[in-house]
Amino acid sequence: MAHAHSHAGDHLHEPGSGASERRLLLTLGILVTFTAVEALGGWFANSIALLAEAGHMLADCAALLLAVLAIRASRRPADARHTYGSSRYQTLAAYTNGLTLLALTAWIMAEAVHRLIAPPAVDGELMLVIAILGGVSNLAAFLTLAGAGSLNERAARTHILSDLLGAAAAIGAALLILEGGWRIADPILSLLVSLLILRSGWRLTREAGHVLLQGAPQTADPEEIVRDLERVPKVCDVHHVHVWSMTGEAPVVTLHATVDAHTDQQEVLRRILDRLRDRHGVTHATVQLEGGECLDESEHPCHGT
Repeated sequence: MAHAHSHAGDHLHEPGSGASERRLLLTLGILVTFTAVEALGGWFANSIALLAEAGHMLADCAALLLAVLAIRASRRPADARHTYGSSRYQTLAAYTNGLTLLALTAWIMAEAVHRLIAPPAVDGELMLVIAILGGVSNLAAFLTLAGAGSLNERAARTHILSDLLGAAAAIGAALLILEGGWRIADPILSLLVSLLILRSGWRLTREAGHVLLQGAPQTADPEEIVRDLERVPKVCDVHHVHVWSMTGEAPVVTLHATVDAHTDQQEVLRRILDRLRDRHGVTHATVQLEGGECLDESEHPCHGT
């Protein structure tokens, strides 16, 4: 039996990490500037909507810092203990940020329910001014991350979107309090926004968990890869296919291919790698070629050329 192993690309480095880090640092600067202002405003206005927004912004500052640190850690080269490098730090940061967002949202919902039972007095004018300032800063931060592509950046952007929705809720609640004296609008709108944030946080956590569990990315269908590679001349069968990714973007593939025992295996290997790269976007693959039968099964004859 003949075997061949090949890697298309020696490093699993995600492109654009420098631009990603710059976007995250700029966004972090914007949020840090306004977090303290919103926290103080929420305290003096006695508004749960503003305090919730300030809490989200504080969590977002930590999330952005974690995202930046993850990008820097991911640049560490591969070594004997981390043979794939450290790019999965970004996915781990996204997963941690998702869990943090879920926990924070749950706390905000519990506090809002408490205030529904006994609505406190709220300074509507101060609440409106602070909410508008917070909304402007969140919008600027959200637009700064408009080019987000990685799961790590998307996690940070989800945090910013939650803040933007929170600011909109705070503005709406402040207007209702000023116009109609509806103090209950503050906790009600906080609850409604929290439900939206909860949905986004769950989706983010689920996606990051899928990557950490080595699930196949949406950009690569294992069944389609098998069907496509079995059309390569001299390839009889493709099996033991595993598709995953390090950060939810670039797919990684390992597979076994049974080929005609009398063919040029290097040529077949080149065709397989070219097809993986050109049709499926796979730049890192490990392919084991088997002449005539699969080594892991007692009977697996080549059924064609």
